[in-house]
Amino acid sequence: MTNNRPIIIGVTGGSGSGKTSISRAILDQFPNHSIMMLEHDSYYKNQDHLVFEERLNTNYDHPFAFDTDLLIEHLEQLRRFETIEKPVYDYVRHTRSAEVILQEPKEVIILEGILILEDERLRNLMDIKIYVETDDDIRIIRRIKRDMEERGRTLDSVIDQYLSVVKPMYHQFIEPTKRYADVIVPEGGANYVAIDLINTKIQSIFESKA
Repeated sequence: MTNNRPIIIGVTGGSGSGKTSISRAILDQFPNHSIMMLEHDSYYKNQDHLVFEERLNTNYDHPFAFDTDLLIEHLEQLRRFETIEKPVYDYVRHTRSAEVILQEPKEVIILEGILILEDERLRNLMDIKIYVETDDDIRIIRRIKRDMEERGRTLDSVIDQYLSVVKPMYHQFIEPTKRYADVIVPEGGANYVAIDLINTKIQSIFESKA
Protein backbone atom coordinates (compact mmCIF):
# COMPACT_ATOMS: atom_id res chain seq x y z
CA MET A 1 0.00 0.00 0.00
CA THR A 2 1.16 3.49 -0.74
CA ASN A 3 0.23 7.01 0.31
CA ASN A 4 0.26 8.43 -3.21
CA ARG A 5 -2.70 6.53 -4.64
CA PRO A 6 -6.11 5.32 -3.45
CA ILE A 7 -6.48 2.03 -1.60
CA ILE A 8 -8.90 -0.42 -3.24
CA ILE A 9 -10.79 -2.86 -1.00
CA GLY A 10 -12.69 -5.63 -2.78
CA VAL A 11 -15.78 -7.09 -1.08
CA THR A 12 -17.36 -10.14 -2.70
CA GLY A 13 -19.55 -13.16 -2.00
CA GLY A 14 -22.67 -14.81 -3.36
CA SER A 15 -26.02 -13.10 -3.81
CA GLY A 16 -27.55 -12.53 -0.38
CA SER A 17 -24.28 -13.16 1.45
CA GLY A 18 -24.21 -9.75 3.14
CA LYS A 19 -21.41 -8.19 1.08
CA THR A 20 -23.45 -5.02 0.47
CA SER A 21 -24.31 -4.76 4.18
CA ILE A 22 -20.63 -4.98 5.08
CA SER A 23 -19.68 -2.41 2.43
CA ARG A 24 -22.31 0.04 3.66
CA ALA A 25 -21.35 -0.55 7.28
CA ILE A 26 -17.81 0.49 6.38
CA LEU A 27 -19.03 3.60 4.56
CA ASP A 28 -21.26 4.57 7.49
CA GLN A 29 -18.32 4.31 9.87
CA PHE A 30 -16.37 6.97 7.94
CA PRO A 31 -18.92 9.65 6.93
CA ASN A 32 -16.38 12.48 6.98
CA HIS A 33 -13.56 10.68 5.23
CA SER A 34 -12.48 10.34 1.61
CA ILE A 35 -14.16 6.99 0.88
CA MET A 36 -16.50 5.71 -1.83
CA MET A 37 -18.18 2.53 -3.03
CA LEU A 38 -18.11 1.30 -6.62
CA GLU A 39 -20.53 -1.51 -7.51
CA HIS A 40 -19.66 -4.05 -10.19
CA ASP A 41 -23.41 -4.14 -10.98
CA SER A 42 -23.10 -0.64 -12.47
CA TYR A 43 -20.92 -2.17 -15.18
CA TYR A 44 -23.34 -4.61 -16.78
CA LYS A 45 -22.82 -4.53 -20.54
CA ASN A 46 -24.82 -2.27 -22.80
CA GLN A 47 -27.47 -4.38 -24.62
CA ASP A 48 -28.96 -1.80 -26.98
CA HIS A 49 -28.07 -4.04 -29.91
CA LEU A 50 -30.46 -6.73 -28.66
CA VAL A 51 -34.25 -6.72 -28.87
CA PHE A 52 -36.02 -6.58 -25.51
CA GLU A 53 -37.01 -10.27 -25.56
CA GLU A 54 -33.34 -11.24 -25.97
CA ARG A 55 -32.30 -8.95 -23.11
CA LEU A 56 -34.67 -10.81 -20.80
CA ASN A 57 -32.50 -13.91 -21.19
CA THR A 58 -29.36 -12.21 -19.86
CA ASN A 59 -27.53 -14.26 -17.25
CA TYR A 60 -26.49 -11.53 -14.80
CA ASP A 61 -24.49 -14.02 -12.70
CA HIS A 62 -22.04 -14.88 -15.50
CA PRO A 63 -18.75 -13.01 -16.04
CA PHE A 64 -19.75 -12.27 -19.66
CA ALA A 65 -22.58 -10.03 -18.40
CA PHE A 66 -20.09 -7.45 -17.14
CA ASP A 67 -18.08 -4.78 -18.96
CA THR A 68 -15.08 -5.49 -16.78
CA ASP A 69 -12.74 -3.77 -19.24
CA LEU A 70 -14.53 -0.47 -18.58
CA LEU A 71 -14.45 -1.07 -14.83
CA ILE A 72 -10.70 -1.65 -14.94
CA GLU A 73 -10.24 1.49 -17.01
CA HIS A 74 -12.23 3.50 -14.47
CA LEU A 75 -10.33 2.06 -11.51
CA GLU A 76 -7.06 3.00 -13.14
CA GLN A 77 -8.39 6.53 -13.64
CA LEU A 78 -9.44 6.73 -9.99
CA ARG A 79 -5.99 5.51 -8.97
CA ARG A 80 -4.62 8.53 -10.84
CA PHE A 81 -7.12 10.71 -8.93
CA GLU A 82 -9.17 11.38 -12.05
CA THR A 83 -12.97 11.77 -12.10
CA ILE A 84 -14.90 9.03 -13.94
CA GLU A 85 -18.30 8.82 -15.60
CA LYS A 86 -19.84 5.85 -13.83
CA PRO A 87 -22.46 4.06 -15.93
CA VAL A 88 -26.05 3.56 -14.75
CA TYR A 89 -27.86 0.33 -15.57
CA ASP A 90 -31.57 0.40 -16.39
CA TYR A 91 -33.09 -2.77 -14.93
CA VAL A 92 -36.47 -2.02 -16.50
CA ARG A 93 -35.06 -1.89 -20.06
CA HIS A 94 -32.31 -4.45 -19.29
CA THR A 95 -29.59 -2.30 -20.80
CA ARG A 96 -27.34 0.59 -19.92
CA SER A 97 -28.96 3.96 -19.36
CA ALA A 98 -27.90 7.07 -21.26
CA GLU A 99 -27.34 8.65 -17.84
CA VAL A 100 -23.92 8.62 -16.15
CA ILE A 101 -22.83 9.64 -12.67
CA LEU A 102 -19.74 11.78 -12.20
CA GLN A 103 -17.66 10.08 -9.52
CA GLU A 104 -14.77 11.97 -8.01
CA PRO A 105 -11.75 10.00 -6.78
CA LYS A 106 -11.38 9.13 -3.11
CA GLU A 107 -8.53 7.87 -0.96
CA VAL A 108 -10.32 4.58 -0.20
CA ILE A 109 -12.42 2.74 -2.79
CA ILE A 110 -14.70 -0.13 -1.79
CA LEU A 111 -15.28 -2.31 -4.87
CA GLU A 112 -18.33 -4.51 -4.33
CA GLY A 113 -19.74 -7.31 -6.47
CA ILE A 114 -20.25 -11.04 -6.86
CA LEU A 115 -17.51 -11.56 -9.47
CA ILE A 116 -14.82 -9.01 -8.67
CA LEU A 117 -12.27 -11.71 -7.77
CA GLU A 118 -12.97 -13.75 -10.90
CA ASP A 119 -10.81 -11.56 -13.17
CA GLU A 120 -7.07 -11.57 -12.41
CA ARG A 121 -6.69 -8.02 -13.73
CA LEU A 122 -9.20 -6.78 -11.17
CA ARG A 123 -7.59 -8.77 -8.37
CA ASN A 124 -4.25 -7.19 -9.14
CA LEU A 125 -5.71 -3.73 -8.58
CA MET A 126 -6.97 -4.54 -5.08
CA ASP A 127 -5.01 -3.95 -1.89
CA ILE A 128 -7.39 -5.91 0.35
CA LYS A 129 -9.71 -8.71 -0.82
CA ILE A 130 -12.67 -9.71 1.39
CA TYR A 131 -14.91 -12.73 0.75
CA VAL A 132 -18.23 -12.88 2.60
CA GLU A 133 -19.26 -16.49 3.17
CA THR A 134 -22.86 -17.27 4.12
CA ASP A 135 -24.78 -20.56 4.09
CA ASP A 136 -26.78 -21.25 0.91
CA ASP A 137 -30.05 -21.57 2.84
CA ILE A 138 -29.66 -18.14 4.39
CA ARG A 139 -28.74 -16.58 1.07
CA ILE A 140 -31.80 -17.94 -0.78
CA ILE A 141 -34.11 -16.80 2.06
CA ARG A 142 -32.62 -13.30 1.90
CA ARG A 143 -32.95 -13.28 -1.89
CA ILE A 144 -36.61 -14.38 -1.78
CA LYS A 145 -37.43 -11.71 0.80
CA ARG A 146 -35.62 -8.97 -1.15
CA ASP A 147 -36.96 -9.83 -4.60
CA MET A 148 -40.56 -10.21 -3.44
CA GLU A 149 -40.62 -7.08 -1.27
CA GLU A 150 -38.44 -4.73 -3.34
CA ARG A 151 -38.76 -6.00 -6.92
CA GLY A 152 -42.32 -7.33 -7.07
CA ARG A 153 -41.22 -10.86 -7.98
CA THR A 154 -43.29 -13.96 -7.32
CA LEU A 155 -42.02 -16.75 -5.08
CA ASP A 156 -41.99 -19.24 -7.96
CA SER A 157 -39.98 -16.92 -10.23
CA VAL A 158 -37.35 -16.26 -7.56
CA ILE A 159 -36.93 -19.96 -6.77
CA ASP A 160 -36.80 -20.90 -10.46
CA GLN A 161 -34.11 -18.29 -11.19
CA TYR A 162 -32.11 -19.33 -8.14
CA LEU A 163 -32.10 -23.03 -9.03
CA SER A 164 -31.53 -22.58 -12.77
CA VAL A 165 -29.03 -19.70 -12.79
CA VAL A 166 -27.97 -18.18 -9.46
CA LYS A 167 -26.92 -21.34 -7.62
CA PRO A 168 -25.01 -23.02 -10.49
CA MET A 169 -23.22 -19.75 -11.34
CA TYR A 170 -22.29 -19.32 -7.68
CA HIS A 171 -20.64 -22.71 -7.50
CA GLN A 172 -18.99 -22.36 -10.92
CA PHE A 173 -17.68 -18.79 -10.78
CA ILE A 174 -18.06 -17.16 -7.36
CA GLU A 175 -17.26 -19.72 -4.65
CA PRO A 176 -13.95 -20.74 -6.30
CA THR A 177 -12.68 -17.15 -5.97
CA LYS A 178 -12.65 -17.53 -2.19
CA ARG A 179 -9.09 -18.82 -2.46
CA TYR A 180 -7.95 -15.36 -3.60
CA ALA A 181 -9.34 -13.58 -0.53
CA ASP A 182 -7.14 -12.07 2.16
CA VAL A 183 -10.01 -12.20 4.65
CA ILE A 184 -13.04 -14.53 4.77
CA VAL A 185 -15.99 -13.16 6.76
CA PRO A 186 -18.67 -15.65 7.88
CA GLU A 187 -22.32 -14.55 8.09
CA GLY A 188 -22.00 -11.19 6.38
CA GLY A 189 -23.36 -8.01 7.94
CA ALA A 190 -24.19 -9.77 11.21
CA ASN A 191 -20.50 -10.40 11.93
CA TYR A 192 -19.81 -7.22 13.90
CA VAL A 193 -16.41 -8.41 15.12
CA ALA A 194 -15.17 -8.80 11.54
CA ILE A 195 -16.63 -5.42 10.56
CA ASP A 196 -14.88 -3.76 13.51
CA LEU A 197 -11.57 -5.34 12.51
CA ILE A 198 -11.97 -4.15 8.92
CA ASN A 199 -12.88 -0.65 10.11
CA THR A 200 -9.81 -0.58 12.35
CA LYS A 201 -7.63 -1.42 9.36
CA ILE A 202 -9.25 1.31 7.27
CA GLN A 203 -8.81 3.81 10.10
CA SER A 204 -5.09 3.01 10.13
CA ILE A 205 -5.01 3.63 6.35
CA PHE A 206 -6.54 7.07 6.78
CA GLU A 207 -4.12 7.87 9.61
CA SER A 208 -1.17 6.85 7.44
CA LYS A 209 -2.38 9.23 4.70
CA ALA A 210 -2.87 12.16 7.09
